[in-house]
Amino acid sequence: MIEKNTPAYRKASFSLTLGSFLVFCNLYLFQPMLPVMAHHFAVTETQINWLLAGGTLMLAITLVPWAVGSEIIGRRKVMMVSLFLLPVIGMAMVFAENLFWLTIARGLMGAALAGFAAVAVAYMAEEFTPSALILAVGSYISANSLGGISGRLYGGFMTEHFGWHAAVIGMAIFSLLGALLVNYLLPHQQHFVAKKGQLKQHTKSVIYHLHQPVLWFAMLLGGINFALFVNLYSVMGFRLVAPPYNLPVSYASMIFLCYLTGTVTARLSGRWAEKFGSISGMVLGVTISMLGMWVAIIDSIYAMLIALLLISSGAFLTHSLAYAWVSHKATDAKATATALYLVHYYVGGSLGGFFLIYCWQHGAWLGVVAGGSILYLLAYLICWYLHKSLKETPYISAS
Repeated sequence: MIEKNTPAYRKASFSLTLGSFLVFCNLYLFQPMLPVMAHHFAVTETQINWLLAGGTLMLAITLVPWAVGSEIIGRRKVMMVSLFLLPVIGMAMVFAENLFWLTIARGLMGAALAGFAAVAVAYMAEEFTPSALILAVGSYISANSLGGISGRLYGGFMTEHFGWHAAVIGMAIFSLLGALLVNYLLPHQQHFVAKKGQLKQHTKSVIYHLHQPVLWFAMLLGGINFALFVNLYSVMGFRLVAPPYNLPVSYASMIFLCYLTGTVTARLSGRWAEKFGSISGMVLGVTISMLGMWVAIIDSIYAMLIALLLISSGAFLTHSLAYAWVSHKATDAKATATALYLVHYYVGGSLGGFFLIYCWQHGAWLGVVAGGSILYLLAYLICWYLHKSLKETPYISAS
């Protein structure tokens, strides 16, 4: 087993962190570009949202198949196939002549990204000692956030100064170099044992988990939370590049630095749960995030930045607690349960964009507030149900 503070640990941890960084850079590369791409293809904001939604939706759909495949051929092989597909699909995007083909390429990119995202933690769990695993997972999750922020900042800056083609080519080159480095550094698995019949077992576990309301509602909360979080940022990007602000895309992309407040609340979520319980933390997170949406009604860039700081803080708090809730309540087949949570999470982010951007098109920010308030109300109702469920029969194992 790989021990912490050893050369093998440093190589493995760095390579997995780099892989995570590459995945989230590519996933969110196009989010700050959406206003520019809408103008380039002469389509509406709702239509151009497919460039973001296509990637996240396909990532969600293919998470479980990649995980099942890794049980047969191994985690490392799946991760490397995933990473080496990134530059290939990235370069293919450059030749897309219309929005349809670019959306198809973004969907393929999401499916490729899912391979690494689905099995990286499983690789760590099998190869690292428990103490090394805790440290490695912490670095891995931090890279998720930093990759998402960096990909957005890079996409906005490059598109503003060199065009979207240059942004995509640059990311493809970076992805290729990163994949080569990960392949060189990441140790081959020593403790992997191939398993057969996993498709049937995973299918059985998926069906069983979805029939447990105490789990499914927490997954649904994760999807609604991400639908609001990621797409309120998308709408804010459209708002800032439009009159009366007319900010350049490179400046507007700086709003994604507000994500960093979510890193703080995510780290504090465990302490809150220990002292006050998970449900109260989810309610607090939903409330803080909703408050941010309402603060953004004030027609001021400063107010919008404060709003985004609040939205990030609340959304990450809710996400961390809902994710942990699913892992804790699923007493059997936990990996399948957490994978299902991520499926709901990314599907929610994909579909929520069409809803909130439609609200933006037809009602500006007040329309977004009206539509978003409906989703926040649903989140409150789910929290109420989860609170009620604590007094009822606990979750029963599938075994």
